[in-house]
Amino acid sequence: MVDQDGAGGTIRHAAWFYRTPAEYLAAIEDFAGAGQAAGEAALIAVPHGQLPAGWHAGPAPMVVDMAELGRNPARIIPALRDFCGQYPNQRVRYLGEPVWAGRSAAELRECARHEALLNLAFAGVPITIMCPYNSAQLPQSVLADARATHPVLRQDGAETDCADYREPADFVTTLGKPLLAPASAQSLEYAGDLRQVRALVAAFAQRCGLAPARCTDLVIAANEVAANTLRHSGGTGIVRLWSAGDEVLCQLEDNGFIADPLAGHWRPARDLPGGQGLWLVNQVCDLAEIRTGECGTTIRLHMDCRL
Repeated sequence: MVDQDGAGGTIRHAAWFYRTPAEYLAAIEDFAGAGQAAGEAALIAVPHGQLPAGWHAGPAPMVVDMAELGRNPARIIPALRDFCGQYPNQRVRYLGEPVWAGRSAAELRECARHEALLNLAFAGVPITIMCPYNSAQLPQSVLADARATHPVLRQDGAETDCADYREPADFVTTLGKPLLAPASAQSLEYAGDLRQVRALVAAFAQRCGLAPARCTDLVIAANEVAANTLRHSGGTGIVRLWSAGDEVLCQLEDNGFIADPLAGHWRPARDLPGGQGLWLVNQVCDLAEIRTGECGTTIRLHMDCRL
């Protein structure tokens, strides 16, 4: 259970519903100022342009572009762990806005997963987290997910315990609907030799117009997932490829099971064998959706041809 009071050196995780730019800026300044007064380092991650040029609050907190950091939401937790690691045994502050109008349905699902996993990843860590949501622009379904993933709700200048909060493991199961590829997708069954997988992914991505370096990234990611199939799930799997709009999608399916809900959200220790695959996938792909259960695992990789 998340400590909603943040007492005893534990996490305090609040969703903040705002409506106007003036309210937004004032609350961020208050959040950063409270950290300064308490001697707490602060990290602020919001989409570029949300804060005025040259903005700072007192001794400037670290400010990063969430549109870059959080393009794939699975990259946020490792970056935040790195930030916390710079201040051992000290309470820190983090304001992160991974959700904004215009994100795709798949991105919003992974943002909701990320918000739930924050409660697991930082359980027992002395950190105050506030997550802004523009309630004037975002759909009610997104705000409902925010309530379900945050123990505390801040709205209209007041904070209350969130009655709709759900335990992370419980909430994540609601995001586990099957990822079904279209019937027109190109497919290949693999078992042992991954050269055909790499060749198929490379050829398809090139035909779709994915930039050469990003074609290489997708091939690397698909190879990592397929290699996990060979190591952990009986050695057979299927890769499926198709395009939708400006995206290339590569989906890999096997009969394995991923037990750790934070798999791919941790930066693995360099001196330990294995454990690098899903981490690497999330570093090179724009998005990676993972569904796992008794019937097997499906991982869908997204790459935007416009980048």
